[in-house]
Amino acid sequence: MVNTQLFQTSQGALLPAATARNAQLAPAYAFGSRHQLAQLAATGCLSRTFYAQAEDQLDQVLALAQQLEPAFVAKTAIYARQSGHMKDMPALLAASLAVRDVALLAQVFNRVVDNGKMLRNFVQILRSGAVGRKSLGSRPKKLVQHWLMTATEKQLLNAAVGNTPSLADVVKMVHPKPAEAWRAAWFAWLIGRSFDEAALPPITQTFERFKRATARGEDAELPDVPFQMLTALPLTSAQWAQVARQGSWQMVRQNLNTFTRQGVFELPGLAEAVAAKLSDAQAVARARVMPYQLLSAFKAAGEAVPAQVRDALQDAMELSLVNVPALAGRVVVCPDVSGSMGSAVTGHRGSATSSVRCIDVAALVAAAVLRRNPQARVLPFEQDVVKLSLNPRDSVMTNAQALAKIGGGGTSCSAPLAWLNREGAAVDLVILVSDNESWVDAKRRGATQTLREWELLKQRNPKARLVCIDIQPTASTQAAERHDILNVGGFSDAVFTMVANFAADTMDAEHWIGEIEKVSLATQ
Repeated sequence: MVNTQLFQTSQGALLPAATARNAQLAPAYAFGSRHQLAQLAATGCLSRTFYAQAEDQLDQVLALAQQLEPAFVAKTAIYARQSGHMKDMPALLAASLAVRDVALLAQVFNRVVDNGKMLRNFVQILRSGAVGRKSLGSRPKKLVQHWLMTATEKQLLNAAVGNTPSLADVVKMVHPKPAEAWRAAWFAWLIGRSFDEAALPPITQTFERFKRATARGEDAELPDVPFQMLTALPLTSAQWAQVARQGSWQMVRQNLNTFTRQGVFELPGLAEAVAAKLSDAQAVARARVMPYQLLSAFKAAGEAVPAQVRDALQDAMELSLVNVPALAGRVVVCPDVSGSMGSAVTGHRGSATSSVRCIDVAALVAAAVLRRNPQARVLPFEQDVVKLSLNPRDSVMTNAQALAKIGGGGTSCSAPLAWLNREGAAVDLVILVSDNESWVDAKRRGATQTLREWELLKQRNPKARLVCIDIQPTASTQAAERHDILNVGGFSDAVFTMVANFAADTMDAEHWIGEIEKVSLATQ
């Protein structure tokens, strides 16, 4: 007689069995190579995270870039740069094309290397030898030369900020031969050779005059250069105040601590002026700022930043919600508040480690969805659902902070789904925001518990959809990709739009990979 204990009928028996193990060695579903590259390219930080080492991520990306066809790698690089607004990963993928398909690199170069920072990243990655070569090669060298020969003075000045390599290093490496007198003078000025100041372009001339006047203790016109070029000069508080008044909205948001150190807010009316700029509805709209950027600024702002300036960031947060799509139907958002979510969202980077943690991002997603969809439910979870009452009329920052204070415990991604099943809840969309490293609910064989609970929920809600947002890049998921399940990697604000498109059934059938495949490689 058959052993009925061993072969008893079980829920989810016909669901696909787990195919991999996650970082906690619990069952999971492995992504295909294309999806893995997409996830890593759009979310990877090439830094040590709670579960992954930077070297492991680098090795994984390089292996995938070698394995997949160059056209998909090129499309992924463009998508990661233009939609994901990433820096390191698009440059790495472009550098890999310099080895595999240099003609394709030339085709997409300007769309990936779209500013001086990206140019320096590309050069550094190539010369590091990480992609299999240490020299630029003739075609990549010409591409770098072309960027230098066509960039405006403003673009060149912005590119001159930063090292390893510096723009001067890049110029010395590729030896551009400009036809314009101003460009020849500017390159000579950049690399420390003799130059004709009268031939310099106007902003750089103003900068040179400003440096001399400052050295003599005289007042002079503040040059329109990146503020980092001014930090080594003995600027007065009044001059720093001028930088704050004239700076772009994004620049001011990113440098509140610098202005504090330089005494800007001690001057009469400056705290009010900066607060007014940050909370100006038209300025926020022009900057196309999204909640994650404001959360970063709010978390990074030191206690010495005036309260009214910090409050202005919260006002800007509310204004930025116009960029977060509203979601139709009965929405449930489930932020993971387990212990591993306390790690920095961009990984450990020494003194440059972000103050924003994974749990902060999960909380922000939940609070932003709740603000735009007041009827939505929020079910925080670790090894079980954590009961917490949130007021949708409270500010996003207030609710995000309340969620982020929970923290701790193991991870069970199936917990909120099980909770909804016990309730018999009616649901149209469930958004799971986690690091995907579920282990408390691990099964020895068969499907993951997350997929089992989702299948049970679908019996009551056949049109329901599940979005699994993985805050940090992994090669696996707790819910296998299919028509009603979307796995999104990352924490960028573009996630909101992707979720809305999926919920409205306007996304490509292949979801994440389909969005990348839509990218055209035609020269623009």
